[in-house]
Amino acid sequence: MCVRLDTRQIVRRWPFRWLAREERGVEVLEAALVLPILLTLLLGTFWLGRAYNVYQTITRAAREGARFALAPSCGSCGNAFPSDSEVTTVINNALSAAAMDPTKVNPVISILPANRSTGNLPLNPSDPPASQVQGVVVSFGYPMTLYIPFTTLNATTITISTQVQMRREL
Repeated sequence: MCVRLDTRQIVRRWPFRWLAREERGVEVLEAALVLPILLTLLLGTFWLGRAYNVYQTITRAAREGARFALAPSCGSCGNAFPSDSEVTTVINNALSAAAMDPTKVNPVISILPANRSTGNLPLNPSDPPASQVQGVVVSFGYPMTLYIPFTTLNATTITISTQVQMRREL
């Protein structure tokens, strides 16, 4: 029989090799990695839905204001149109009904004249005659603060704006 000299290989052992073999705590680590992402997506979806709700509410309030601005007061009074402050009150009432703060908006009400030669640009006359009113444009913005953790959008204020144009039916 042949005696062979075996050379021993140096085996490097990791001092914490037993940690690599164990699977205890893996679920906790995975949850710690996934939960912030899931929470961010969930809250982002919530705030996106809230922003859409605010947009729909201010658009409805602007429509109410435009409808009221085109409605003459009475036929026997000379068909006088409401003032800008009365239209603003209607818009503020619509916002208050939706539990929104009406002090955060400053509506701009523009009267569109019937004269097409001027390019139909919005004007702001004090009280135009009823025969010259072609339509009205109501526009304003509402500030909204987003709270989305783990992002750069946390506590960012955005302004959601709307513009409603309504023409007068003769």
